[in-house]
Amino acid sequence: MEHMLDRDIERVLFSQEELRCRVGEIAREIERDYQGKEPLLVSVLRGSFVFMADLVRSINLPCTVDFMAVSSYGAGTASSGQVKIVKDLSEHIEGKDVIVVEDILDSGNTLNYLLKILQARHPASIRLCTLLDKPSRRVKPVELHYSGFSIPDYFVVGYGLDFAERYRNLPYIGVLKPCVYEE
Repeated sequence: MEHMLDRDIERVLFSQEELRCRVGEIAREIERDYQGKEPLLVSVLRGSFVFMADLVRSINLPCTVDFMAVSSYGAGTASSGQVKIVKDLSEHIEGKDVIVVEDILDSGNTLNYLLKILQARHPASIRLCTLLDKPSRRVKPVELHYSGFSIPDYFVVGYGLDFAERYRNLPYIGVLKPCVYEE
């Protein structure tokens, strides 16, 4: 079915089916690593909410969820390196096995900062799960435990990822036409 936002997409990078399969594979990895445990999955809003929903429904283990929102981008296309917590966790994480779920690992600025904050709250363990990894953009080191796809430096949208709050509802991940974000 045609989506009215399709016209702004240069090409589809990962189809709905490819995403579904890869999310299932990540869920199996998490199940293997957390046998006998009850991980707390922390979604970093807003970009990861679609991935998080599919991932948590694919994990065949008891698990809980919580949400955080951090701000670092504004309306631009590059991380400012300035990070602030807009919405903190609802629950304490001390002694819990935490999996931070992110849509994309880019510069590493936001996640490096966020992981330090969470580590200071004394979880039993903390791991990072990201749907997309853009290693060519990394400026801060971040240890990645679960990764969906490694991608080149494309500007991607869909499946929760946005540009200026649009395109999150596309069922696939696509490369945004440069004319859209260079205006």
